[in-house]
Amino acid sequence: MIINVENLQKNYGDVHAVRGISFSVKEGSLFSFLGVNGAGKSTTIGILTTLLSKNSGKVEIGGLNIDTQAEGVRSLIGVVSQEGLLDTTLSVRNNLEIRGSLYGLKGKKLKSAVDQVVCHTGMEEFVSRPYGKLSGGQRRRVDIARALIHTPKLLFLDEPTTGLDPKTRQDIWTLIQGLQKENGMTVFLTTHYMEEAAGSDDIVVIHKGEIKAQGTPLELKTLYASNLLKLTFINGEYKEHRLDSTLDAFPIIEKHKGQLSNVELVNGTMDDVFINLTEGFENAG
Repeated sequence: MIINVENLQKNYGDVHAVRGISFSVKEGSLFSFLGVNGAGKSTTIGILTTLLSKNSGKVEIGGLNIDTQAEGVRSLIGVVSQEGLLDTTLSVRNNLEIRGSLYGLKGKKLKSAVDQVVCHTGMEEFVSRPYGKLSGGQRRRVDIARALIHTPKLLFLDEPTTGLDPKTRQDIWTLIQGLQKENGMTVFLTTHYMEEAAGSDDIVVIHKGEIKAQGTPLELKTLYASNLLKLTFINGEYKEHRLDSTLDAFPIIEKHKGQLSNVELVNGTMDDVFINLTEGFENAG
């Protein structure tokens, strides 16, 4: 496991932002951390990336304790935050060179590292342009390149495609998946787009500082999303059946065999999971 979190707690005065959560992340996996605004996602990421202190609990990144080995942890991780952190007046290359130098890269090693991330993120055409003159999608590529300059083992992506159009979102996500497979990198993702989370190896849903569900996308859809069987009959009648499992469709179809003009089976989605979980917890609270 590249991340191990045990009974993590964080308070802001009387506000309990994170309430004793525990989870782990497998090395080389795509892990999604989901929740509504104010659920505790940003606080947790702030702690994991050594930007925030915790009240109690244990956190290890790559086997290193974040309390006593924070500098080592920072060398293992890259972070793409919601807001760009680069100088808008400097060129893409200059920004990356400055970032690389902070990790001790110099001379030929620095140039090689910059050239490599520029190539991997497809930025050759605009590497000499000022960061502030780039489009939203281009800036996101630079932000990702910045996080990759020191070849991290673990990449944190905090809502990396928010505000981008669907085509640019798809391009950025294709880039991220390609980098992960090529480098065997672990990706820790927060997102509001459930189709992005659907490709995860593991998912944790956090709500009001507590973990409410965790598992693979299939496990969560099985538990928290129903499938829909739509039947259209020869006589024009139309019926819908909500199913716990897609396998439950077969006896229903068999029962009406010879009477049907059309059958449609709609699988539950991660959107259904997220809505059912968060709305259910709000109503319960």
